[in-house]
Amino acid sequence: MLPSLYRGFSSWLSASPTSPLKVMAVKDLVENSISENKIVVFSKSWCPYCRRAKNLLTSKFPEAKTKILELDELQEGDAIQDYLREKTGQRTVPNIFISQKHVGGCDAVVALDAQDKLATLVSA
Repeated sequence: MLPSLYRGFSSWLSASPTSPLKVMAVKDLVENSISENKIVVFSKSWCPYCRRAKNLLTSKFPEAKTKILELDELQEGDAIQDYLREKTGQRTVPNIFISQKHVGGCDAVVALDAQDKLATLVSA
């Protein structure tokens, strides 16, 4: 038992902090996704709020260029989520951008749709 605890602790101590190159790569991935797509959803595959937002956006706007990044399925998912918190102040998912504008999460998208403002934002 003790050797396995030591191995786990020593690997934690020797883990290097996030490298500047990794941070740049994450930033580039996020910024390029936002600039190259009409709708971007930073999501987690198991999240019911993410599922609801993705279903709403993809069913209402099937023609819109949409990118969905499942953070729990990406090796750099935690780093992306950290960068999004820095960029938007929001750490939770879904974290949604439409027409290069941060709109928030599921509740925000549902509210925009209920107010008939979502289609205008997507077509902008």
